[in-house]
Amino acid sequence: MRLWHESLITKLPRQQLLGQHRECCALRGGGWGKRHATVDYVFIYSPYKLFRYHKLVMTEMLNRGYKPNENWLNPLYRGNNMIPYKSLPIEVSTYPIYPEHDHNYLIDCIENLRKKGIEIK
Repeated sequence: MRLWHESLITKLPRQQLLGQHRECCALRGGGWGKRHATVDYVFIYSPYKLFRYHKLVMTEMLNRGYKPNENWLNPLYRGNNMIPYKSLPIEVSTYPIYPEHDHNYLIDCIENLRKKGIEIK
């Protein structure tokens, strides 16, 4: 489980982009709050931040001609098996969305991709 640095989203190969979508869906749904070393930081923030991140992923999917389920464009949606949020406070947009996604994290992500045989420039 990993959320790629947001500056890499438009550069991710198909497999990683679609995997990131699945990861975001899982985290927004039944995976919310379930500890995992790589993404624990997500849970210290409002689920709205995860929605904002996921929206970047879905925008790139749409740009490439993929069709994510439009329900995910609703910040309250949590998947077919979860009760939607009644409301979420809208947060001011920041860059990066997650402060943990700093320059060192970007380098870590690029190195992780390189180990998978994916060169990002």
